Amino acid sequence: MDKVFLKRGREESVLRFHPWVFSGAISRVQGNPAEGDVVAVYSHEGTLLACGHWQIGSIAVRILSFDSDVLQPDFWEKMISRALEVRKTVGLAGRTGGQTDCYRLVHGEGDNLPGLIIDYYDGVCVMQAHSAGMFRARKRIAEALEKVYGDGLKAVYDKSSGTAPFKAGLDLVDGYLYRKPGFDDDQQIVKENGHRFLVNWTSGQKTGFFLDQRENRAMVGRYAAGRRVLNLFCYTGGFSIYALAAGAESVVSVDSSKKAMEMVDRNVALNGFDASKHTGLCCDAIDYLKEVGEGKYDLMIVDPPAFAKHRGALKNALRAYQRLNAAAISKVAHGGLVFTFSCSQVVDKEAFALAVFSAAAQTGRSVRILDRLNQPADHSVNIYHPEGEYLKGLLLYVE
Repeated sequence: MDKVFLKRGREESVLRFHPWVFSGAISRVQGNPAEGDVVAVYSHEGTLLACGHWQIGSIAVRILSFDSDVLQPDFWEKMISRALEVRKTVGLAGRTGGQTDCYRLVHGEGDNLPGLIIDYYDGVCVMQAHSAGMFRARKRIAEALEKVYGDGLKAVYDKSSGTAPFKAGLDLVDGYLYRKPGFDDDQQIVKENGHRFLVNWTSGQKTGFFLDQRENRAMVGRYAAGRRVLNLFCYTGGFSIYALAAGAESVVSVDSSKKAMEMVDRNVALNGFDASKHTGLCCDAIDYLKEVGEGKYDLMIVDPPAFAKHRGALKNALRAYQRLNAAAISKVAHGGLVFTFSCSQVVDKEAFALAVFSAAAQTGRSVRILDRLNQPADHSVNIYHPEGEYLKGLLLYVE
C-alpha cells in the first residue's frame, strides 16, 4: 500500500474514529496512489492509524478500517455479515413470513463502509458506489453478498452510474454483477409492513424505492383515518398507500414524473384499494400547492427531493424549505396535520426546524410540533460520524 502521512496534530479526528481524512490534514504521500486504491494512513510520527480508499478531492481518504484487516481476503464478507446482523437485530432480516422483506443492508459510514449503499429487495441487492474505491471493489462486494446470503440471493445489480465520481478509466455502466439461474426480472413486488409495492431498480429513482421513510409512512397510517390527504412529491406513492390502508377519506398524490405516477396507480391497484378514493396528478407539486384552496386537505405530506446537495446551496435551500412549508401550513385545514421533511444532508435538524418555524410565523397560524421524525434503524448513523443523520422531519398540528 502507498502511505499517507498526516500533519503534526492532525490525527485527532482519526483517533476519534471519524471515517474521513481531509486533504488539508495531509503532510505528504509516499507513493503514487490511483483514485480508489487502498492506502495506509500514518500519523506525522509514523504510527499506523487506519486504511482506506484514496480519493481526489477534499475528502482524501475514506477509512475502511482502523487497522490493516482491510487487506484480509474475507474483509468484505465480514463487513457485510456485520451489517446484516444489525438488520436482524432490529427485526428486518432473517425472519420468515415477515411483513417486511426490503431494507437497507449497507448505509455507508453508518456500517463502516463509507461510499457504499446496498438496498435489499426480497433477494435482490441493489448497490450504489459513491466513491471510486467502492466502484472498483464492486465485484468483490458482489461475491461477498453471494457468500453471506447463499441460495437466498437472486441478483446483485450495480446502479452506480449516477453516484460514482466520474474519472477516466471507470466504466460507469449499470448492470448485473450476479444473477441466479432463471432470474431475469428487473422489478418485483416487495412487502413493507404488509403493504405491497412494485420496485423497479433499473429505471426507478435511487435504488428503486425510498426505504428511509418506512417508519414515517407507518406514522402517517396512524393519523390518516377519515382525513383528506395530500401527498406532495409522492414518487411511487408510499405515503399514499399507507393512508389508503388506514381508511383515509380521500388521497391525492402529486408528482412531476409521469413514470412515477404510473407506478402509484399500479401500487394502488396492487393493494386492492378503491380507485375512487385516490387521485393521481402529474404536475409540479409546488405549483399545485399554490393553487389549492384553503382547508381542502386536513393531512399533508411534504417530502421534497434534496434542495441542497452541497454547502454552497444551503442558504437558497433554507429559503425554499421556508416558502414550501409556509404554503402548506397556510393551506391545511383547521386542526390539520403536516408531515414535513428534508433529506438534504447539509441541512441539519436545527436549521430545518428554524426554516419551518419561520414559515409558521409567516402564516400567523397557531402551530404545534407533535413529533420529530428521522431515518429508521437500517439507515444507521455511526456515532463518530454524525453527518450521516441526513433525514429529518416534523409532524405539525395546525389550528
